[in-house]
Amino acid sequence: MQAVFPIEPNSYEPHPLHARTRTWPETNCYVDLWIEVLATLGVAPEAMLAFTLTQDFEGDQFTFFKVPLEDLEALYGVRATELAIFDLVESHISEQITRGRLCMVEMDSFFMPDTRGTSYGTEHGKTTIAINRMNVASRTLDYFHNGGFYHLEGGDFDGVFQHHLTESDPPFLPYTEFAKFPKAVPGETHQRRVAEVLMLRHFARRPWENPVRAFANVFPAQAAAIAERPFGFFHKYAFNTLRQLGANFELVASYLRWLGEGKRFASAAADAGVIAETSKAVQFLLARAVMRKKFDPLVSTLTPAVDAWDRLMATLTAELGHECV
Repeated sequence: MQAVFPIEPNSYEPHPLHARTRTWPETNCYVDLWIEVLATLGVAPEAMLAFTLTQDFEGDQFTFFKVPLEDLEALYGVRATELAIFDLVESHISEQITRGRLCMVEMDSFFMPDTRGTSYGTEHGKTTIAINRMNVASRTLDYFHNGGFYHLEGGDFDGVFQHHLTESDPPFLPYTEFAKFPKAVPGETHQRRVAEVLMLRHFARRPWENPVRAFANVFPAQAAAIAERPFGFFHKYAFNTLRQLGANFELVASYLRWLGEGKRFASAAADAGVIAETSKAVQFLLARAVMRKKFDPLVSTLTPAVDAWDRLMATLTAELGHECV
């Protein structure tokens, strides 16, 4: 059974960006798997995080932040693009694994054992995994997902590849990307140099209005609306608002500390941390408000994060100076 990387789920150690001591140990499936893939490749995943500076509030959710594929190529020489699916998904993946390429595939978390306690065997949900090793004959799969590296087999293998579909059902054609890795991985000096360039580029793309303030203005009304929905909807709303906001800015803090090396961006990193911590605290307050159906207390709960975003952007503008667009 071939594998892209010679690693095993039972001995795998997640990257520190997924340490359980973090405010948000996991962010979203796409960014999380790239953190682990890049760490396994032997490069610094922190270098890719400039894009987190661009997160905005989209009216009903915060931007589901994803690393731009062109950033991966500039930083690490990793070329990722869409893989066309016109045959059995397993056949395409097997072909790419034999070529040393990693496939990122949208699959159903209902069949993924690492989601036990949330969706495994209870709820169908779209998520992205990166497949490192697969054996169709033995129906086994090793994959990156969220903050770790896992194994599934048997009925779960049949489930993720939708083997229960009949000829009359729509075909299983998941969105799939594949990554080609360079023969020689660029060193840290190159990664830091490119990361500096990407920071300026993405900082110029930041929202011009405070997205946390925009969210705070509608937050109590949205909370009142979700209180009328089944309680399970609370988790979907919280994931796409408070978790995406908090996890994104905890990565901002990690990025600034890595890039600044203790010499720059300390104040900005601290303010990014305030946004992350406030978001986690407000998530608990939201759950209480929904249960009690009392929403007035939510009006000012995000104020520390609103103010921290303003300070963060002002500090970065001052530190970047004439280089800032």
